[in-house]
Amino acid sequence: MHGERVLFLDGEALVIDKPAGLPVDPPRDGSLSLENHLESLKFGFQRWPKAVHRLDRDTSGCLLLSRNPKAHARLQQAFEQGLVSKRYVALLDGVVDGTSGLIEMALGKVSTAETGWRMVEDPNGKKSRTNWRVLEIKDGRSLVEFLPETGRTHQIRVHAASGLGAPVVGDGVYGKADGLGMMLHAQRLIVPRPGKPDVLAEAPLPERFAKAGFADEAVPVADVAPTADAVTTPDSTDG
Repeated sequence: MHGERVLFLDGEALVIDKPAGLPVDPPRDGSLSLENHLESLKFGFQRWPKAVHRLDRDTSGCLLLSRNPKAHARLQQAFEQGLVSKRYVALLDGVVDGTSGLIEMALGKVSTAETGWRMVEDPNGKKSRTNWRVLEIKDGRSLVEFLPETGRTHQIRVHAASGLGAPVVGDGVYGKADGLGMMLHAQRLIVPRPGKPDVLAEAPLPERFAKAGFADEAVPVADVAPTADAVTTPDSTDG
């Protein structure tokens, strides 16, 4: 993992800009994962850092790792207490109705032999909430900011496809595959720490967004401060 991928580093925490295509957990087929890069992320410590949360394989952006067991427990507690602020940016395949809003949906997991597993709206599932706002519309596609209040598996991907009626570009599960890859990026992460500065990291939009015609200028810098709604409670992943 090259040094330019490191967005934040101190004695407790490390935030990297995870590239799309790299799984956090080792795949069953034995292919490369984050684990193969942990040795290069020790930065003078003897222990490997440990992921505090998860991003889907094809979601890029801010991923938090702890640098020692005590820090890991404290950082996980921040997630459990709903204190973590996350901001995602996604390119959606379609023009969404409206300019902003809140998606509330109970999600459950289904699985079939033909299509594998996915998350769907399920009245008996876990509640999920995501604030959203349109940043830019171009060529029939919408660049949208997502501020998740919960952290359910595939939450943003399902909320885009089912809640807004426009799946994330390149999402082969809830939409269709695209040569650009999946256009979902964890752009900002803020983790408060009592008595210490916040863990604050921002990951620039990857090159695939520029290829689609959307550059960093489309993401307003003035919006980097956390909002009261931009908190995330723990589960598996948002993306």
